[in-house]
Amino acid sequence: MEMSNPLFQTILGLIIVYFGLKMFSSGMKSMGNIDHLEWFLGNPIYMFFGAIVCTLLWQSSSLTTTAVIGLVASSALPLPSAIAAILGANVGTTGTIWIAGILLSDGMPTGITKQVALVHTGVNTVMAVALLPLVQPIARFISKF
Repeated sequence: MEMSNPLFQTILGLIIVYFGLKMFSSGMKSMGNIDHLEWFLGNPIYMFFGAIVCTLLWQSSSLTTTAVIGLVASSALPLPSAIAAILGANVGTTGTIWIAGILLSDGMPTGITKQVALVHTGVNTVMAVALLPLVQPIARFISKF
């Protein structure tokens, strides 16, 4: 198979991303003793906004989710905070469409691009704001399984 083949490049890229996420997750699991961040990790509101910022910075809700799963697996992150972080990552991922719209429109998005960005951001934000007050009951329900 030729190296410039788009199929080969796609498959190779997916393999590299998969192994990168596995390594990242393993690294997060080994960070079980992070007592100095307990004030942040134990507060769902802080985790919600922290996840938004992290997702905006590294443009990957998958990476944020992987970090959260690693922290939960190492018992460093309580479940309510993890749920809030996942909601925050979902809101943070809407930044990608704004960045794409700005780059495509040479400024603020206009027309259909702006409408899609507003709907994407609005729906994710409304969903997160509606569910954020319910992270404790959701965590209790999920803990039963």
